[in-house]
Amino acid sequence: MECDPLVLCDAPRPRNANATRQAILEAARERFCSDSYDDVGMRDVARDVGVDAALISRYFGSKEDLFVAVLDSCKNGRDLMDGPREDFGERLSREIVYGEVMPCQDDGAGAKMRGLLILLRSVGSAKAMDVMQRTSNNRFFDPLAAWIGGPDAPVRARLAAGLIMGMAIGRELSDGYASLDETQKAELARRMAVALQSLIDS
Repeated sequence: MECDPLVLCDAPRPRNANATRQAILEAARERFCSDSYDDVGMRDVARDVGVDAALISRYFGSKEDLFVAVLDSCKNGRDLMDGPREDFGERLSREIVYGEVMPCQDDGAGAKMRGLLILLRSVGSAKAMDVMQRTSNNRFFDPLAAWIGGPDAPVRARLAAGLIMGMAIGRELSDGYASLDETQKAELARRMAVALQSLIDS
């Protein structure tokens, strides 16, 4: 049987356009979650899936279009509010300090912050930043502000988001707060929980 010219012969895949497109999207999501926008190549994603890079362009267009599709496939800011309002601070602080939602491959709780981790990975890229600046309100800030409610909700949402993102960056830079013992991690989570909850409740 002849190979599809857009599919590598040494890695045959079923001729299912939807399945192939989903496989490409998942591979790209893993790449953008682990590496910055500038370090992810279309050929890298194609190699992960076992297809030719031309097929990615056919399904998604440019690398920027693929990046947007990856962000669209991630859970957005609304998912951070899943759960009781009264334990929002505790829930988010534990997720960040203990890394319960950070792994890229996690399809459960970890998926809640996958989009945020992708944004953090690519924050230094001018091309990615343009996409993020155009879409961050819809993806994160506006849903959080709407959930908080009240006349100063946009301000409180920005403060809460800044704390969440700052702590997430700190966790990445310090290898999961590896230098802290369990008592110190617990205190870090407690203090962050208090700070976050006060922004939600005040």
